[in-house]
Amino acid sequence: MRAAIVKQKGEIPVMGHFDSPVATEGQVIINVSAAALSRVSKFRSMGLHYSSEAHFPLVAGLDGVGTLEDGTRVYFALPTSPFGSLAEQTMVSDKLIVRLPDGIDDLTAAAIANPAMSSWAALAFRAGFKAGQTVLINGATGASGSLAVQIAKGLGAGKVIVTGRSESKLRALEADLAIAFDMTAGDGQSTFENALLPVFAEGVDVVLDYLWGDSALAIMSALAKTHTDRATRFVSIGTSSGQESIQLPSSILRSSTIELVGSGDKSVSKADMLSAVKDIFEMAAEGKLTIAIKEYALEDIEEAWNAPLTPRPVVKVH
Repeated sequence: MRAAIVKQKGEIPVMGHFDSPVATEGQVIINVSAAALSRVSKFRSMGLHYSSEAHFPLVAGLDGVGTLEDGTRVYFALPTSPFGSLAEQTMVSDKLIVRLPDGIDDLTAAAIANPAMSSWAALAFRAGFKAGQTVLINGATGASGSLAVQIAKGLGAGKVIVTGRSESKLRALEADLAIAFDMTAGDGQSTFENALLPVFAEGVDVVLDYLWGDSALAIMSALAKTHTDRATRFVSIGTSSGQESIQLPSSILRSSTIELVGSGDKSVSKADMLSAVKDIFEMAAEGKLTIAIKEYALEDIEEAWNAPLTPRPVVKVH
């Protein structure tokens, strides 16, 4: 079968031919129609993600959309190694599929599942979010962050605040308040902290952080300086800033009501992740979630792999 194959750790996939999967007990064969590229999918496929358990060569791709033998349209996640989603067929556990509702097309379903799952799972299973609460989204201009705005609103957030590096992109989002920052400036962190102080004085219940790094530290520092009795759950979702480590003084946690948690592959169960995806598809089918897409053919996998993640690259297989 045609497939995007990663031959060695750290390499990007190339087009080639791979043996078709043969179903075993508890597994189903999927005829793949579309698969989107995300940061986690690319890094995991190349063996560079903390959750990677890769043996090469393998077929790239973490999730996708396709049909079962009876024609049922489904979303699937975590194909059984060495198979991935970027091939004509893949094999996956029968417990890791979600039936697609009417009203959502294959490309949209493939594109929206992964980036929307991150914020839905964080709000539903890690943040203890309740309707009416205030949510701050750090790194809101990317695909995941912009969907997080829509999801927080859709789940009933009373107020949504967005922060990030591009003021124009932040203002294009349907948020209640936008605060831009520039961490490359000499006083960037302190300027951002000062801008956040009045926001936290009014109360923020949940912070969804896609960036980590200096901006995350500024947020926690500002939270500590407000001395509010209102608890704020800070949920670390990603490291798009490129900074995996920060120097977090213990005094920030001791002198504040910050509750610091993570949300991801190891902290949210697969069952809960798939539950989130099901809810996402239903919201998207109702027209309440949208995502910008750029379509690629499987033969153009190298171009798609190197493309920006916004608009979301989606590889059409069938």
